[in-house]
Amino acid sequence: MKATKKVSPVNLSRKLEDNLKNIKDILGESSDIIIREMKISSNANVDAAVIYIDGLVDRDLVSRDILQPLMFNLQFVKDKTNQKHSSLLGCIKSSVLSVGQIKADGNIDSIVSSIMTGYTAILAQGANQALVIDTKGWEKRAIESPENEISIRGPKDSFTETLRINTALLRRKIRDPNLSLVSMQIGQRSKTDVVIAYIKGITPDNLIEEIKQRLKRIDTDAILDIGYIEQYIEENPLSLVPTVGTSERPDVVTARMLEGRAAILVDGSPMALTVPFLFVEGFQNPDDYYARPFFASFVRIIRLLGFLLSIYLPGIYVALKSFHPELFPTPLLITVAAAREGHPFPVVLEALLMLILFEILREAGLRLPRSLGQAVSIVGALVIGQAAVSAGLVGAPMVIVVAATAIASFMVVPFADTGALFRLIMTIVAGFLGLFGMIIISLEVLSHLAALRSLGVPYLSPVTPLNTSDLIKDTWLRAPLWALGSRPAFLDPLDKKRQSPDQKPHPPQNNPNERKS
Repeated sequence: MKATKKVSPVNLSRKLEDNLKNIKDILGESSDIIIREMKISSNANVDAAVIYIDGLVDRDLVSRDILQPLMFNLQFVKDKTNQKHSSLLGCIKSSVLSVGQIKADGNIDSIVSSIMTGYTAILAQGANQALVIDTKGWEKRAIESPENEISIRGPKDSFTETLRINTALLRRKIRDPNLSLVSMQIGQRSKTDVVIAYIKGITPDNLIEEIKQRLKRIDTDAILDIGYIEQYIEENPLSLVPTVGTSERPDVVTARMLEGRAAILVDGSPMALTVPFLFVEGFQNPDDYYARPFFASFVRIIRLLGFLLSIYLPGIYVALKSFHPELFPTPLLITVAAAREGHPFPVVLEALLMLILFEILREAGLRLPRSLGQAVSIVGALVIGQAAVSAGLVGAPMVIVVAATAIASFMVVPFADTGALFRLIMTIVAGFLGLFGMIIISLEVLSHLAALRSLGVPYLSPVTPLNTSDLIKDTWLRAPLWALGSRPAFLDPLDKKRQSPDQKPHPPQNNPNERKS
């Protein structure tokens, strides 16, 4: 869908009055658009105009480094020709203005687009080009601690809504000239700045070309967040599992780029996309790499067990109670039967009601102000759960099952939304077909995951296709950092070597403090 544009001349003319009229026709009569007409210097009688948008530029920079030099510090310009410059604007660009980024542009649409993103334009009588100066200076949020990806030992900085700050955070982590930042604009009306970040010489060239092609295909009114980009570039848009990674932490994005992935940053979003994104990444946490490998491996296995528990526990309870009560130990079966005596609802309906109630409480806790959200979640769960048991609407075992499921569901944040859907599906299937139905659905999901790809990389790598070296180093187990000598082979990085061999620490050969016998 193409945005409707007003018909206007393509290039600037040499008449300042005509240029200003054309630009005003495009920009309209908005009160924040400032057009400052003036005479350039006190000696040169040259009409000029400075155009910018109030709120998007640094006012001090515009006044101090643009307006003041043009009006008072251009004493040596007495006509439109200088000994070393072919034009007045060329003289201004090279000898007068003390700002960093300046370019000449003669296309009206390009000039207007630059003004809308925080640039300042200088037009002069007799010049068919304008000087476009980077004067961005809008209000921005300071760098704060990450809210969603909490780390105990790692860095405490996170991305902000300003694209240039986010790219600077990556530059601070990777001081390598091979760090490449490819910029483009997406959105016919929003013209949102998007950056593809990758390390040249590590990230495969075909991956970058594929990302560029998918981004160029996007033709829409506006891109307001990375969530828009994610839905346009993901491999299988109808899949329930995410195939594009997200992170608000520069260290996480940097680590993934160093493995051979690419990152996508969007102006106005405090998150970054990383591709390819694989299933095992959802169970990895930044603290796994800042802590010793033994406990990190143990915690990863706990996360996997918690994820499986959050999906299967309600369904297993429903299946055992409805179809396979003989699998309960006799004392436990008597206890569960006594707890459910006199309850009006079937166990599957009971489970669905409690699971939906949990999702309602979770959503309410997320959307309310932080001071009220926790109170609503805790009080709602305690009061409603206790009241439901006391009223005989649900049994106490069901409350325990749902509570354990709720706690386990928060262990793997990237799959929290996916887990909620799978949990409901498994519970419904268990209510109609028992454990047999759950096994059938599990096989269907497993085959779907095995066939899924993220920008050409198999989603279950390195489990399938099997890569033993990567599987034992950094998937469910985390080998010591000194043992991670090569980058993951399934990402096909151009530079496969991560570090020099023989990095394992060892005691010195000759210890001067050792007592001689």
